[in-house]
Amino acid sequence: MRKAFVISSTALLFVFAFQFVFAAVGAFTRPQSDSSYALHSLTGMAIIPALTVLTTVFALLARAPGRLIGLTVLPLGLTILQALLAVLADAFAGASGGSTTISLVVGGLHAVNGIVAVHFVVAAVRGARELDRPRASVPADSVEVA
Repeated sequence: MRKAFVISSTALLFVFAFQFVFAAVGAFTRPQSDSSYALHSLTGMAIIPALTVLTTVFALLARAPGRLIGLTVLPLGLTILQALLAVLADAFAGASGGSTTISLVVGGLHAVNGIVAVHFVVAAVRGARELDRPRASVPADSVEVA
């Protein structure tokens, strides 16, 4: 299960990296339409949550320490916050749908929250790799007794 934990956490990191690419695709698509951010939305609303839950299950099955399990769960909460920030940014848009100062600040927080989530995923990947690293065993006859 430890290998599965390493693989799923690493896959989650790659998906998060692609999420930034998908956001850029949406931002640079011309003309803008409702589907400009389709890949970004699908990844954030379905793939990241599912992969986060799977990674957490593997962490539990690998008997990871509680702190490491927490690191695997945290991106799910931050993903929910991401959706809330996106909705709030749209809600604070002007009457004609144009940007306002508040909508831009909240949109900026959406990006910052994504960066924070990636840092937790990186920590989870490191923890999974450490957990999977073989431990050097010390032969019983080589232990000195004082």
